[in-house]
Order: sequence, then C-alpha cells, then structure tokens
Amino acid sequence: MAFYVKRLQLDANVDEGTLRVDVVNENAEPVVDANIALSVTGAPETTIEQLRTDRSGQTETIGLAAPPVELSLEVNNDIQPYSEYSIDVTAPGYEGTNVTGIEILSQTESVQRVVLRRLEPGEITDEIVIPAHTLYAEYPPKIPEDEIKPMDESGEIVLSRVVVPEIVVVHDGAPSDATAQNYYVTYRDYIKNVASSEIYATWPEESIRANVLAIMSFTLNRVYTEWYRNRGYDFTITSSTAYDQKWIYGRNIYDNISAIVDEIFNQYISRPNVRQPLMTQYCDGRRVQCANRGWMTQWGSKNLGDRGYSAIEILRNYYGENVYINSAEQISGIPSSWPGYTLTQGASGSKVSQLQEQLDRIAEVYSAIPRISADGIYGPRTEAAVREFQRIFDLPQTGTVDFRTWYKISQIYVGVTRIAEIQ
Repeated sequence: MAFYVKRLQLDANVDEGTLRVDVVNENAEPVVDANIALSVTGAPETTIEQLRTDRSGQTETIGLAAPPVELSLEVNNDIQPYSEYSIDVTAPGYEGTNVTGIEILSQTESVQRVVLRRLEPGEITDEIVIPAHTLYAEYPPKIPEDEIKPMDESGEIVLSRVVVPEIVVVHDGAPSDATAQNYYVTYRDYIKNVASSEIYATWPEESIRANVLAIMSFTLNRVYTEWYRNRGYDFTITSSTAYDQKWIYGRNIYDNISAIVDEIFNQYISRPNVRQPLMTQYCDGRRVQCANRGWMTQWGSKNLGDRGYSAIEILRNYYGENVYINSAEQISGIPSSWPGYTLTQGASGSKVSQLQEQLDRIAEVYSAIPRISADGIYGPRTEAAVREFQRIFDLPQTGTVDFRTWYKISQIYVGVTRIAEIQ
C-alpha cells in the first residue's frame, strides 16, 4: 500500500483528498503550536509534511494524494479506494500521540481529531491504529434480531419516550468480551464515526442521509430499549459488526458526513403505532449478504442514490412503504432547545441571551472568537462571534444561528464546561 501511495504522490494527474488535524486536550481546550509530522502509512521514517496548530488548535487544510474516486463508487474488493497516512503529534507538556491509517478518499475533506493528555512521569506515547474500512475488509456479518423489541416483559423498556442521549458508552468488542474497553462518546460524534467507518463519503448525498438515518435509528433503539443494560452490561452499544455497528476509536471523520449528522441528528426511522425507533439492520450487500430481505444494503442504497432516489425513498425501498422519519422529543445534555427559527441581527430576548452566554464561555477557550456580553440583543458583535465560531467548526459562515449552528454551539459549550462529567 505504501508503494502505491508514494507513486501517486509523484503523479500530477492523481486524485486528491484533503486533511486537517484538530488538537485538543482532555478539557476540550485547543492545543496551540502542537507539531504534527505527517507521513505515508508504512513509511514513518519519511515525513512528507510538517504542520502546526493555530490558536484554535487547528492546522491548515492540506491536499493529499488519493486513489481515483471511481474506486469508491464501484464495488471492487481487490483495490483499496483510499490512501493511508500517519501523524505524530507532539506539544510541550503533553503526551505524544501517533495515529496510523488515516483514510483519505478522493474529493473529500477530512478532519483528524487528536486528544492530548497531560504528561505524567513514566507515561508513553499514545498509539492509535485505524483498521481497514468495513466496505474493504472482512468483518463479521450482523446476527439477525427482531425488528421490534417486545414491550410486555418487565424491565424490557426503561424510557417512556425517545431521547437523544448526550453520551453513548461504546464497548469496543463483543458484548461478552470483558477485556474490551468502554469509551464515553458524545452521540453525534458516535454517529459520525460509524458513518465514516461504514460507507464512503464520496457517495450521493441522499445515500449518505439514508445510511445516517439508519445508523441513528439503530442506535436510538439500543438507547430506548436499554438493550445491553437490561442484560447486566454497563454500556450502550458495542463496536462489533456481528452485534451492532462499526465504531473505530480515534478515526478521521469526513466533513460532508459530519455536516449531515449535525443537520438531522435528532431524527430516526419509525413505523406507525410503534413507539420505539426502528431496528434498522443492514449489510453491505456485496462482501456480506443480508440475513433477511427486509434489511438495507449499503451498496444498494448507493445505487438508488445514483438513480435520484431521496433518503426516505431509499429507506422505504428496503424497510417498507410505511416507514417515516420521526424526531426525538428530547435531546439530553443541551442547556436550551433551539427556538424554532433562525436567529439573525435584530433578534432579541432570552434565547439570544442564552446564545451569547454560551458563545462567550466558548470564547474563553477558543480565543479567535470575539468576546460578547449577554445583553439579549443580536447585534453586529454577536454576528461576528457566530461567524468565527462557524469558521472554526466547519459550518456555513452565515453569521446567523439555525438549527445546526445552535446545537453545535450547545455541544461545544457542554464540552468546555462539563468535560469532567463525561470522562
């Protein structure tokens, strides 16, 4: 693989993807002036780029060679459709971190987030190895489950309504593997990770949306039914494809997948008169065949997207004409819900004050964001702070606060003020 990528880098006509590295510490604060040495996976002795983080903990976005985009748009199990890179991240006072196997797809933007830990005597460098993508490598097929979990057994259902959790506890192995580690991951980051691990970001947007909805519905079914906790386990879901969905510790996330998740993260798939989110089981449809006809195939969803199907049309093609997109009644861990309309210059009231309080707290950590007062009036300074926040966190720089921006601000605010509660 290393030889192939190095050859690509010498070809002026080769396809290209992009990568940015974001570095924060355990308190979700940006690490300034971290040094990143970038190399091709398999050739760590040759640094091809040296990067440094700015005051927001971010490097510049750089272009990297990647195989032709067609390889990720067609089923081809013999040729890897992405290139792999590695980074060594160091900063004074922090433990060094190495990430191997960052997957760069052609014509996609990617972010690799690195969390550095304070250096303690005797600590060693953290090593993160990203395994092969599920559409390229061999992973166990999903063990079939009933689509609707029984609700008449004592203790089977704990929650009275569908709630988007703040945190998903991921067991990094099979349920019975007591040696596997549990990771505490924010819900949206979990969904972004699974989607980036299970489909290609080069696919049609509606195909990506359909898969994200299926991933979220599956996850919320696990949350709603307390599936594993009712069986004596202390986690929400596993990373095993035989039981759940593939989550990969420390992997890079694709920007277009991240944007779709932020836009629809409170949604899931329902059937009429069924309270619980649909257990949306699926398979890739090529390397692994589905156990039942009523499952979605990932490559099939891609082909339907090519043919102009919308996300809901793709989902109905597999799960039935009566499924529909539902919205969770509650989002945990969010200080205040979105007002239901976009906040712009001239807006005023308590929602503006809440927004300003959260943005100003974030600005204490992300110093590029202008400090503002919570006067309840959405003026030019608030707009400038919103615009800079949007720039840092890869949102459209409109200076206005829509659903996606509101909840991203809430997510970052929670991260910088309550990080100790989720570690």
